[in-house]
Amino acid sequence: MANVVGRPSAEFWRNKRVLVTGHTGFKGGWLALWLQRMGAQVSGLSMAPAMEPNLFDLASIHTFCNSHICDIRNQPEVTRIIHEIQPEVVFHLAAQPLVRESYKYPIKTFATNVMGTGHVLEAIRGVSNLRVAVMITTDKVYKNNEWLWPYRENDSLGGHDPYSASKAASELLIDSYRSAFLAEHGTAVSSARAGNVIGGGDWSVDRLIPDAVRAWQNTKALDIRRPESVRPWQHVLEPLAGYLKLAQCNWDDPQSAGAYNFGPEMCEIGSVREVIELARTAYGSGEVIFGDGKGGPHEAGLLTLEVTKSKSLLNLQSRWTLSESIKRTMQWYLAQSDGFDARYLCETDIEEYESPS
Repeated sequence: MANVVGRPSAEFWRNKRVLVTGHTGFKGGWLALWLQRMGAQVSGLSMAPAMEPNLFDLASIHTFCNSHICDIRNQPEVTRIIHEIQPEVVFHLAAQPLVRESYKYPIKTFATNVMGTGHVLEAIRGVSNLRVAVMITTDKVYKNNEWLWPYRENDSLGGHDPYSASKAASELLIDSYRSAFLAEHGTAVSSARAGNVIGGGDWSVDRLIPDAVRAWQNTKALDIRRPESVRPWQHVLEPLAGYLKLAQCNWDDPQSAGAYNFGPEMCEIGSVREVIELARTAYGSGEVIFGDGKGGPHEAGLLTLEVTKSKSLLNLQSRWTLSESIKRTMQWYLAQSDGFDARYLCETDIEEYESPS
């Protein structure tokens, strides 16, 4: 693979020992597949897949990944596994990732997202050859004032719902471990704050595209609670390219470690209504019932990210527009339901993303 602007370097990743926590999840599965494609020695640490179907099983990720099934709330086991793997690079994605789930299980959410992150950070203190740790949080770490301009990395952290608050708290934890322990040992630790991610292979409940696919595959109407909410939507390969480039940059320049936003250009953000209309067109059919925005617990209505730092320092360049990202996502689900292999579909998207054209 040529080292195209904005794309990771296969030469860099070849034979690197890489640990992906959360490798049984949606983003973690895609990241493991991409790393394997570039020749990395991939290990994973995660709970078993949370649902059926799931990308981990359908793409047979266990066949190339040194997979460890473990709850990151179990500190002794997390430490044992990480010390056994002796990674050179860690991507920490394991989390309780759903806002509405956090309202149901707030203590579990804080235990997983805050203390689980702490367990990973504490464990990597004992890995002498570890050079880089990229800790994935979320765009929801910011104190959301519902204002029109995008949030920058130095804006105030906060969180109304338990999920957002847990991720904001984990940012403080990450910064503490970087400053107090890991930087002096030569380990670069960054946090990555990405916008809403779409792509094939996500079957999570209470996520827009998976909910749409489930409804339309069963010829049911999709209920949309807040159609006018605006988010920085992006294809899953966009932030993953950013995480990989961030790790490369931190490896060469540990002083570049810190917090980074990853998201689309402002011209590519969209409302839930716009996204679902594009998805319905790409899918070819589907009934939608748009709500009035009043149902369910509080969720932010407007959230956008300032991505100048990651674009300029990491030499990133977005590959696919919002429309193209949604089209590719719906084509993935349609092809998979028609019998195409999930790993083939993911690798095809990765290959096209890597292409210089």
